[in-house]
Amino acid sequence: MWCSAVGCLVTLILSLLAVPLATQAQPAGQMPRVGVLVPGVPPGEPGGWLDRFRQGLRDLGYVEGQTITLDVRWDENQRDRLLDLAAALVRLRVDLVVTGTSTAARVAKHATRTIPIVMAVSADPVGDGLVASLAQPGGNLTGLSIMPPELTGKRLELLSEAVPGLARVALLLVAGASRRDAILHAHAAAAHRLGVHLQPLEVRSPDAFAGAFQAAIQGQAQALIIEPSPLFATHQAQLAELALASRLPMMAADVGYAQAGGLMSYGPDYAALWGRAATYVDKILKGAKPAELPVEQPTTFKLVLNLKTAKALGITISPTFLFLADEVIR
Repeated sequence: MWCSAVGCLVTLILSLLAVPLATQAQPAGQMPRVGVLVPGVPPGEPGGWLDRFRQGLRDLGYVEGQTITLDVRWDENQRDRLLDLAAALVRLRVDLVVTGTSTAARVAKHATRTIPIVMAVSADPVGDGLVASLAQPGGNLTGLSIMPPELTGKRLELLSEAVPGLARVALLLVAGASRRDAILHAHAAAAHRLGVHLQPLEVRSPDAFAGAFQAAIQGQAQALIIEPSPLFATHQAQLAELALASRLPMMAADVGYAQAGGLMSYGPDYAALWGRAATYVDKILKGAKPAELPVEQPTTFKLVLNLKTAKALGITISPTFLFLADEVIR
């Protein structure tokens, strides 16, 4: 076969124009799929950590359902479900998994050593063996750490400043927590340094909350510290009510406890950590390797004081302490 010079030229131009169109088209099913493994239950109202994560993705140009798919799995406060949920995400062949706690990160790492994992919140990823180091994580995990050892001592110190003469403090934590020994050791060391007697109280479900507060009263505790946990986070209002009814000044890490009626909270902005996790997702989806992305630690911490609760408990907060607070609820 042959063609005229003009005809061959036209055919050649048309074939060249068709190539970019074919290569630029988005293949079906290639939209990034991100699994989210979250201990706890879905929040009853908007504005939580997951919403901040979604907002972080939107700020980076992602549109859920159009340019990215999120597959969120909650364990409904049943930790034995985490492994099955993580395995389900692996079977879905998600491009990346985002986890909400150290326990969830550990379970996700057990489920896959190849799919990238971003820890939105983790306690001590180096001590827990999740990463080799903060600067060079290695493996398939990276993300954010909340630095618990330093915060533990600071929370007890602030509680002692707010409650003069504090000698006995109850510590509420989840029985069988993966970091139980480390948690107890950190609190015991801080209590010893400050000359405070520590009374650990371990619970497995919300049904045991009331009994734990009764045990704190019987143990003559003068205040209560709530250890960070998804189990407690979903019952902040109940715990705040029990603390007030038991006349126990309560300290927690998440600002939600102070807003719900606890005496105070001190810690990083957990919602901001989830927002920051979106940047890790973006980098990894664009080709970055988790092993080479340093684990970040928060640089700012917020002290929130509920002055209304202080007055109800008969606690006089000094002007100096009020000055230290980043937010005062009146």
